[in-house]
Amino acid sequence: MPQVSVIIPCFNEESTIVGVLQAVYAQDFPHADLEVVIADGLSTDGTRAAITAFHTQQPDLSITVVDNPQRLIPAALNRAIAAARGEVILRLDAHCVPQPGYIAHSLEALQAGRGWNVGGVWQVVPGGPGWMAAAIAAAAAHPLGVGDALYRYTTQAQEVDTVPFGAFRRALIAEIGGFDESLHSNEDYEFNTRIRAAGGKIWLDPQIKSLYYARSSLPALASQYARYGYWKLRMLRRYPGSLRWRQAIPPLFVVTLLGLSLGGLWWPWLHKLLIAQVVSYVLLLLAAAAERAIRTRNIGLLLGMPLAIATMHISWGGAFLRSLLGALLGR
Repeated sequence: MPQVSVIIPCFNEESTIVGVLQAVYAQDFPHADLEVVIADGLSTDGTRAAITAFHTQQPDLSITVVDNPQRLIPAALNRAIAAARGEVILRLDAHCVPQPGYIAHSLEALQAGRGWNVGGVWQVVPGGPGWMAAAIAAAAAHPLGVGDALYRYTTQAQEVDTVPFGAFRRALIAEIGGFDESLHSNEDYEFNTRIRAAGGKIWLDPQIKSLYYARSSLPALASQYARYGYWKLRMLRRYPGSLRWRQAIPPLFVVTLLGLSLGGLWWPWLHKLLIAQVVSYVLLLLAAAAERAIRTRNIGLLLGMPLAIATMHISWGGAFLRSLLGALLGR
């Protein structure tokens, strides 16, 4: 029986799934003690053919594919866990590439009792060619874009509120339940909130590293962060105490933009405050972009990073407020 079950939700990931499987196969961990369970949302591209071809070439690694007709990530995770046989569940994503030692370091931290769920840091890399994709990756790893989401940039092992993906003992599911399928996003944060409510810890270890491919365009980035913001409100209605300052700032920013814009129609002096707010915000973004552009010698970040960070903030904050309005109207 495998000791570790790697679970991967996916849908139409023909271009990335083999890279994930290759990285899992290359881990310094015995294949006899390892299995991969992929929950596929009935992909319509060549995802399944790619998985089959890889398994044919590497038959010593156990790979199982289960259907996820709901095409929701939490449902995929629950289907994969139900099919898994390992004592330890280690979640990955079809858009990430675990780095050498990922499984070994995860097991070490888990066995040392540092946390009920242990995870690592992302090295965010561009999801495509071009200056905009590079700028989005830089924004997605900058504190101004992601606040205190330490897994995006920290070098210090510590207890945190959440980790990306994570490794945990299978017995944990029996204790606190699986992933909440009523949430279309933020399912990992909700899962970690229940762990902390039950007295457990979430542990972040920078030795556990993975490459994460950021979105490659502003529309894709906006869609991603709008989904995050919309479903964050749904989660906070259940766990209001889990709100972090990084999550409160974008909706407040959007509210002030809207409030000052509309209020200025009756009280014109409010438009002066609006101009001051926008100018201050733009200067802050430009300062962050300039520092990163100089350090990396990438002039494209000067324009791209402010656009990407503003897209993240406004999409997240606007969707959060839309979800809040729907809740207030009983929708």
